[in-house]
Amino acid sequence: MKYPVFKDLIIFENEDYVVVNKPPFLATLEDRTPNTTNLLKIARQYNPDLQACHRLDKDTSGCLVFAKNAEAYRHLAMQFEHREVYKVYHAVVWGVHKFEDQLVNKSILAGAKGVAKLTPQGKSAETYFTTVENYARHSLIECVPVTGRLHQIRVHLASLGAPIVSDELYGGEHLYLSSLKRKFNLKKETEEQPLIKRFALHSFNIGFTLLNGEPVKIEAPYPKDFAVLVKQLRAH
Repeated sequence: MKYPVFKDLIIFENEDYVVVNKPPFLATLEDRTPNTTNLLKIARQYNPDLQACHRLDKDTSGCLVFAKNAEAYRHLAMQFEHREVYKVYHAVVWGVHKFEDQLVNKSILAGAKGVAKLTPQGKSAETYFTTVENYARHSLIECVPVTGRLHQIRVHLASLGAPIVSDELYGGEHLYLSSLKRKFNLKKETEEQPLIKRFALHSFNIGFTLLNGEPVKIEAPYPKDFAVLVKQLRAH
């Protein structure tokens, strides 16, 4: 994998924070995979003082905030703790759904193998869902998590019968162009690839308060794979 240039990922920067549009397939911090880099390592080549203020799953793209100093880190950590950080994710899901500020309030337990499950024995978890667009057999959903549990959005959407496209862990199948296009011809002896090779989840917006009390709201454009998926669904 060709690693990105950190400077090219930046969508907001001031004296305290750097917000990047995290690419998919890149872990935020060290993970268990040997000989791989992570976004924090790349970030520290740009500025050795950077600290990640939160994390996104490896396959999730979008808004990720780094702090440049300890005070900035603490300031945002408190906002996360008090649930004052505004977060909006976009997900492409299976099924045509009409959600309007639909609240899922179901506790989540993080399993031993990094798989989350819904159980009253878990920690409380809340997410609001609103439909942005409907397609023939899919929907683009805005997801606003109140809490930050493991795989929260993915599990909550699956519980609504709206698993995320390509999220095979929670019941979301891959989507192929051949299932959208009637006259789709694949070259001989080539295997068709899914339209998106990861679960279709993107951290679209993040909002928080700067050290001077000023609120900011930052939007991360869709990465190429997510944009192509939405474009194909709109076209068919």
